[in-house]
Amino acid sequence: MVRSAQKTTLNRNREENIETSDSTADIVILKPKGYPLSSMLDEYPEIEDPDIFEQYARKQWKGFLARKGEYLFDHRMYPDFAYKILDVEPPESVIGMETTIVVNEDDKVPITPEFATRITFEDVIGQTTARRKCKLIERFLEDADRFGKWAPRNVLFYGPSGTGKTMLAKALANKTEVPLLPIKATQLIGEFVGEGARQIHQLYDRAEEMQPCIIFIDELDAIALDRKFQELRGDVAEIVNALLTEMDGIVERKGVCTIGATNRIDSLDSAVRSRFEEEIEFMLPDEQDRHMIIEQNISTFPLPAKEIDLQRVAKLTAGLSGRDIVEKVLKNALHQAIIDDREEVTQELFENAISKLVKKEDTGTLNRLYI
Repeated sequence: MVRSAQKTTLNRNREENIETSDSTADIVILKPKGYPLSSMLDEYPEIEDPDIFEQYARKQWKGFLARKGEYLFDHRMYPDFAYKILDVEPPESVIGMETTIVVNEDDKVPITPEFATRITFEDVIGQTTARRKCKLIERFLEDADRFGKWAPRNVLFYGPSGTGKTMLAKALANKTEVPLLPIKATQLIGEFVGEGARQIHQLYDRAEEMQPCIIFIDELDAIALDRKFQELRGDVAEIVNALLTEMDGIVERKGVCTIGATNRIDSLDSAVRSRFEEEIEFMLPDEQDRHMIIEQNISTFPLPAKEIDLQRVAKLTAGLSGRDIVEKVLKNALHQAIIDDREEVTQELFENAISKLVKKEDTGTLNRLYI
């Protein structure tokens, strides 16, 4: 009786949850949660083939409004088994037959695609050469079929941290209106051998479903160090082999562009580095770029910053990346002004923030920046 009444209630909830909306979900990420009432007879629905489950899930939940934090209930094979919605993009959208449905069965953070970013090429100050070379990727993503075997499938971004590598990848996705699958290489290193390799293949499977698509692998050197270092952990070697297989195009992934990013290019394994047909260097900002970064960000301060010698601040921040200028100088000065109950951010606060990052010689000149 309890199960029957419970089932009637859940069916009523399902009917109420079916709504009409103009927005169809691009992706829904689920986590198995179990049955509302425990029982020794309850079976746990193990998913042996994610592709088959996805088709099954689309058919039974087509038309359901998906909201993050709510639940979807199976009403066919395992009636009333609950899946919690970990994420949905766009938020509060309807499940359709084109929706990608991913089940995240462990506690690892799922790789969620960014379907729209606010970053534009104008936000990436400097990096003229890098932006010009990215025109090729832009053309490919806009018309992937035109390139055929000449497609720029594997591109390496390299340079100091905080110089705009991730921003430029997001700007590319924004300009071409394609999904971006961002992942840090450290996320791929699992507890068990083979787990990371499986994630690599699933990542490329998902990208192919969404193509044209960008896969952005940040901190590539975490897994792609020289082979002698990979041997310290067997799972890293497995991940690298899986990545090489995908980058070699043994299984052709039409419309998928892999962008790797590293700030330690010289330590990359030669086999991995050779798979990138294009290497794009990112440089630390010069004085003119630093001036633009400072000016652009100060204009968004919640407190006024008057009578600031921007040229002097730009000179003093030589050797800093754009991110360090924003996070370690501008933000520090602003926060100090707020803590001191000041009505504006002064030149003194900027120079005090910079002084915390430098070591002075006896002459008083700046010697070295610690980043």
